[in-house]
Amino acid sequence: MQTKGILTPSRASGRELTPLLAGAATAVGAFGALLALTGSDSPLRAPLTLLFLLGAPAAGIAAALRGFDPFARALASLAGSVVLNMLVAQGMLATHRWSARGGVMAIAVISTLILLLVLMRRHRAAKGRGH
Repeated sequence: MQTKGILTPSRASGRELTPLLAGAATAVGAFGALLALTGSDSPLRAPLTLLFLLGAPAAGIAAALRGFDPFARALASLAGSVVLNMLVAQGMLATHRWSARGGVMAIAVISTLILLLVLMRRHRAAKGRGH
C-alpha cells in the first residue's frame, strides 16, 4: 500500500465559521426570548434574554449596513441596538405599559420589520438590475 501524501485535518477558516456562529447566537437568543415570554424561572433567563434584546436589533441593523467595514458595521449595529432598546423602554415607561414580555415582543417585532425592509429593498434592487 502506498500513500501519496500526508493527510492533515482541514482547518475551518473564520469565514466558514461565521454562519455557524451566527446561527448558534440566533438560536440562543431565540431561546432567551422564549424563556422571557413564558415567564420561566430559569437562571439562564436574564442573560439569554439580554442576548436577544441586544442581538436581534443588531442583526437587522447590520443587515442594513451591508457596505460598511466589518468593525464599523458591528459597532454601529450594537450602538443602534442599545438605542432602540432604550427608545422602546422609554416609550413603555412613558405610557405606563412597562413589562418584560412587552419589551421582548416590541423588540422582536421591530427587529423583524427592519429585516423585512432590508430584504424588500434588496429584492427591489435585484429586480431593477434584472429588468
